[in-house]
Amino acid sequence: MPLQGGCWFLCCRQGFSLLGRDHGEKEEEESFELRNKDELTFNGRGSGEVTISQPMHSANGMPSLSGVPEEKRSLIIQQNKMVQEEDPEVLVKGWLLKEVTGSWIRQRRFWFVLTADSLDYYSGPERDARRVNTLVLTSLCSVLWPDKHTYKQTGYWSLTVYGRKHCYKLFTKHFNEAVHWACAVQKVIDSKAPVDTPTLLLMRDIEENKFNPEAVEHIYERNPILRYTQSPLYAPLLPFPYGSLEHTPVSGKGYTSIREEAVRLFNCVQQLESAPEPIPLIQGLLQTCLDLRPLRDELYCQLIKQTSVSSHTHAHTRAQSNTHPQSQARLRYWQLLTCMSCTFLPSSNVLKYLRFHLKRVQSVCVDLEVESYASFICHSLEKTRCRECVPSWEEIQGLMGRQEILCTVHYPGQGCCQLPVNSHTTANEVVKKMAERLGLQDSRNTFALFEQNACWERVLAGGTIIADVMTRFENLSAKEPDSQWRLCFKLYCLLDTDNISTDSIEYLFLYEQCHEMVIRGQLPACEDDLLSLAALRLQSLLGDFSTLSPYPPLEQVFPSSVIEARVLLTPADPPGCPSFPGGLLAGTLWGHKRRQEKDQRLRARLREEGAVVMATVLERWKALAGYSRRDSMAAYLTIARQWSGFGCTLYEVDFYISSTGSFSQRLWLGVAASCVSLYRQGEAEALESLPIGQICSYGVSDSNTFRITAGDRDLLFETTKLTEIMQLMNAYFSATRRQLGKTDDCITMETTPKLRPSLLELPSHPV
Repeated sequence: MPLQGGCWFLCCRQGFSLLGRDHGEKEEEESFELRNKDELTFNGRGSGEVTISQPMHSANGMPSLSGVPEEKRSLIIQQNKMVQEEDPEVLVKGWLLKEVTGSWIRQRRFWFVLTADSLDYYSGPERDARRVNTLVLTSLCSVLWPDKHTYKQTGYWSLTVYGRKHCYKLFTKHFNEAVHWACAVQKVIDSKAPVDTPTLLLMRDIEENKFNPEAVEHIYERNPILRYTQSPLYAPLLPFPYGSLEHTPVSGKGYTSIREEAVRLFNCVQQLESAPEPIPLIQGLLQTCLDLRPLRDELYCQLIKQTSVSSHTHAHTRAQSNTHPQSQARLRYWQLLTCMSCTFLPSSNVLKYLRFHLKRVQSVCVDLEVESYASFICHSLEKTRCRECVPSWEEIQGLMGRQEILCTVHYPGQGCCQLPVNSHTTANEVVKKMAERLGLQDSRNTFALFEQNACWERVLAGGTIIADVMTRFENLSAKEPDSQWRLCFKLYCLLDTDNISTDSIEYLFLYEQCHEMVIRGQLPACEDDLLSLAALRLQSLLGDFSTLSPYPPLEQVFPSSVIEARVLLTPADPPGCPSFPGGLLAGTLWGHKRRQEKDQRLRARLREEGAVVMATVLERWKALAGYSRRDSMAAYLTIARQWSGFGCTLYEVDFYISSTGSFSQRLWLGVAASCVSLYRQGEAEALESLPIGQICSYGVSDSNTFRITAGDRDLLFETTKLTEIMQLMNAYFSATRRQLGKTDDCITMETTPKLRPSLLELPSHPV
């Protein structure tokens, strides 16, 4: 990546330390050159002999003088001083290899001269040498710096200079020489005044005359570049640097250069008029803008151009019907502009130009459909944030008709709601709507949205745009048709579990989420209690036992990890098992057969143990005859509450260390309203518990380490759930402070006034 001009001197003087000493490790090696007979003056070797010498030229054209007699050395120095005095405008000059196309010779040696305006190369260093070509340097030129990958492939350090008409790919054996050239060329580019395109200049004229309608209409009338056209573009509307996207993160997506992609963008935009199905084309255009950020302003300018007409054309439009084919085709531009306004915001200058364009259209246009799109775009620009994903098919279809889309939100107990959302709706807004619809707005506990499938779940931050989540689900379903992704509304912060009415839906949430913890093995209880919980679950689902009632599989009512642990305690191999026969091949085949038999025995043991456990559960189910659903749920929660950590959320911790010297592996970190606790997996008693009031600070130490400071103690955890733990702890602190009516002096959070307890993504902070 090119360094800025201010770093030119530093790069020239400290190239080794700045870019890595190993990049210049070949600088000290000797080079081999063939000398002709005329050069045979000092060492007496014959013609065509290979001699060893140090590199004979440097980046500024001054040859290396090691091994040259004193008389000739002084002559060379005098000649170079004379050349430099005669060419004061020359900044750098010297021999470089240039890549040549259309020839069997891939690289040829030329004499390059860098001035304040151009990079030229000649057939030789002589004053009357033929100038082969010139690359004029402007602020749009760019330099691709030498990289080690090219050196390993070719044995040369390369730099590439991109211009409007030419691209020079240059090579040298010496790293510091390549860096010196790159720095010098970049400095010249940085010294140039910014290049403005006609569209950019006209945008400024319109901004200056925006309060003079006659002058503005005169500008539109005299400059067709601002108005709708059916002809293609041959250059971008905005200035973009020359150069390819070969060495960028999006190089694998087939993009060439920003300028070429801008021209292709307009060709695709024009295809909207005749496309039978515009949505795939719109998605492709939006994806290009998502990948190549500079093209967002360009596409906005192209769409403003295609939706702009002169006052004369407006008068002609008044006579046309809204059903006219040409008018309907041009509505596609407004539909794409609507999708853009809900996906990306332009830069400030283009945003001013866009707002002026929309007001102008609304003031002079009598097409009600166009006015509706212009008004919709104005409102969208007030709410739009940059999206993470390109809008889904369903969202684009809704935007084309300026309509909301329906989002299905599930909640515990197999229920779901359909809510209308738009391109700006956040997870926090959906949580608020769901709480109002289910009558939970007065609950002391807080709720959140989760994205989940059969085996994975993650809480959504409150600022997450729901349309992005729906697009992600659409993409995941396309890759994995069997995956069932959905949004789920659940309890998040359990601040009060004792005063929940047994008749409320919140009580159902508590019961269902408690059962989820039991099935995941995250509620430590003895096996007898787990059997009772399984029987109560069946009673609440199916009522009294009946031989005709189909019941769910065991893994849906009893934690499978308990059965697996019981099976693993039994010997893997039966007594008297024969040893391996001799020989390598025989031993390998026998070992493979033994592993297959072992797996079969393990599966058989799991089935046997599962049948025994299920029989016990059914017997206990029979004994619950007469229990109502409410009674079964209450009894279930009564058993679960016996665990002191009831109500906390558990996260797996790979490693834990305390400043007191204790450390352990594979623990549970339990985060609750009153404390943060550590448990050995499967054990009910906490190893350590820190009351919330004693925690001084918490946060992320590095990429996978979470730190909690309580008094003079520091606790460090290695976990993959850093974001989730931070969100939940922030939520508990925020909700507790709000309910207790404490001021911001109690807990320091920069963004607290803007956040609600169900959306919390804060950095590390003191408490």
